[in-house]
Amino acid sequence: MTEERKTLKFRGGIGMSLIPVGIYVAFCMVLFIGFKAFNMEALAAGGFLALLVGGIFCTSYSEFWESAIRGISSTASVSVVVILLLVGMFSALIKLCGLSGGFVWMANELGMRGGSFVAFTFFAACVVSTATGSSIGTMFIAFPIFYPAGILMGANEMMLAGSIVSGAIFGDNLAPVSDTTIASASTQQFKNGKPADIGGVVTSRIRYSLVAGVITLAIFAAFGGTGGVYSGGSIDAAANPVSLVMLVPVVLMLVVSTKTRNIYEGILVGLFCGTAVALAAGIISPADIFANDPANNAAVGFLVDGINSILPTCALVISVFGIMGVLNDAGMLELIASRILNSSLTAEARGAELVCMAGISVTTVLLGGVTSASILTFGPILNRIGSAKNIHPYRRANLLDGTANSLPAIVPFMSVFVFIGSALTGLSPVAVAAGTVYGFILFIVFLASVLTGWGFEREEA
Repeated sequence: MTEERKTLKFRGGIGMSLIPVGIYVAFCMVLFIGFKAFNMEALAAGGFLALLVGGIFCTSYSEFWESAIRGISSTASVSVVVILLLVGMFSALIKLCGLSGGFVWMANELGMRGGSFVAFTFFAACVVSTATGSSIGTMFIAFPIFYPAGILMGANEMMLAGSIVSGAIFGDNLAPVSDTTIASASTQQFKNGKPADIGGVVTSRIRYSLVAGVITLAIFAAFGGTGGVYSGGSIDAAANPVSLVMLVPVVLMLVVSTKTRNIYEGILVGLFCGTAVALAAGIISPADIFANDPANNAAVGFLVDGINSILPTCALVISVFGIMGVLNDAGMLELIASRILNSSLTAEARGAELVCMAGISVTTVLLGGVTSASILTFGPILNRIGSAKNIHPYRRANLLDGTANSLPAIVPFMSVFVFIGSALTGLSPVAVAAGTVYGFILFIVFLASVLTGWGFEREEA
């Protein structure tokens, strides 16, 4: 027998249920605009602080937290957290093996200069971000290696910085091990209540990513070298051809994940194959996998590092799902969805998709370009609207992730991607944003997809 729950009541009406969201948005603005800083731990702290304070405005503080816990313990929430923890280990392995150094060696051997190097940097960043599933991690890996090398090779500074950010966003949008891919798939449910499988989502998403990627690659090749000429210098310190063997486990992980439509199998194959390849190539030693550090009484290795690195993201996911649980039990999610569905703009599926693109865009900008948070926030609303219009969960997940990881994610002065790119290069946020060509192109691709119906698929009732 299904348990019936009372609607969560707030002092001052249902609108007060949005206070936790407002507090979280304000926290993001202070963190990004005021402090000009970014870390997942701080974002998670903001989310839990929003819950603690927001509960004061509920008529029952205990019922408020019961709703928050229901959101946190939902199937979607637990699935995201578990997958992220597993993904963290594989990502740590790829980062440890220094895949970026192999691409720098390849570019140097092929004699790439100017625009060709910028285009190659975009391609390499795409591969690294798809392999690790981390856009932020990719930027911290790629900027110290590719940016100085690119300057030596006559690349335009703005386009070079933008190529790295663009490549980071590419993988964040497409990789089956990306937190945004996991979040976008998990928040979109079939009519039987099961979340969209990640493998199916990624398979259907490739068409959009590749079209945007090819166009972006051409633009970088054509205009990426207009800022200077090759000035000489050595990049040997950054080059490491041996690390290219790590493409083998990356490809296997991607193939298994998409073919079986089971992310767990993909991670299993990628992790074990990657470890074996790295050991055989001499890139890592057994102690790099899992070992004892007696000096600090601690276990070390990429398995431990992977879990540690992903815990802040898991904490952010938990806090956001807690807020969504409150909004769900208060009836706010249903209210927002019904208001949108009752609008004349959403009479047809195309109109509903356009409105949802606008909704995820605004949410992403307000949350400082933290795409995982914006997807988790707007995802449940899109799920209800899309289900009512019989839009396939794969299509919904792609629209959600693709829009969030495009133009809204690179707004100057309100984007974590732009802030990091600016901090690591010394360029202005406007310059970094202007050079992030992929963000512009991906938005145009999805807008065109909605307007023309390209890739649209209905879910059978």
